[in-house]
Amino acid sequence: MITHKENIISICCGVLTVSDSRTLASDSSGQYLCNSVQNDGHEVLMRKIVKDDRYAIRAILSQWIADRDIQVVLITGGTGLTGRDGTPEAVLPLLDKTIDGFGELFRHISYKEIDTSTLNSRALAGVANGTIIFCIPGSTGACRTAWENIISKQLDSRTKPCNLIALLPRLQEI
Repeated sequence: MITHKENIISICCGVLTVSDSRTLASDSSGQYLCNSVQNDGHEVLMRKIVKDDRYAIRAILSQWIADRDIQVVLITGGTGLTGRDGTPEAVLPLLDKTIDGFGELFRHISYKEIDTSTLNSRALAGVANGTIIFCIPGSTGACRTAWENIISKQLDSRTKPCNLIALLPRLQEI
């Protein structure tokens, strides 16, 4: 549900942590994203942790993109190169469109922070059923980089010349 207060358009988000070992108590990346969403005037409607299994990820994400109350999903974890990292493979088949600039910009900004180690990141974003989805590496530092440099600004209706919030009503146009 989109609400307006003090010239800020507030949206509802889901935060999904992909991890074989984290719990809600130890999930600093998911907690960082939840806090950041709320600090920017948005609402966290759903939060879950799921094992790094593409079908389990896809099942939760499918429910969330079918839920009209969730406009944005933030997924942290599972974007690396190991055999267990399957977030991109889980998410890509569900996307109607990719937002290629997110992954490109994330890696550009990350390069300044972690040099060529950013090569290991498969961060991505896209749109599915009118829901914007961001897939971010699992470290809290990567979540901070993505949120502070890209996502927060694009979820702020005051960002000019354009932002993703302004596009929300038009994402399902035919």
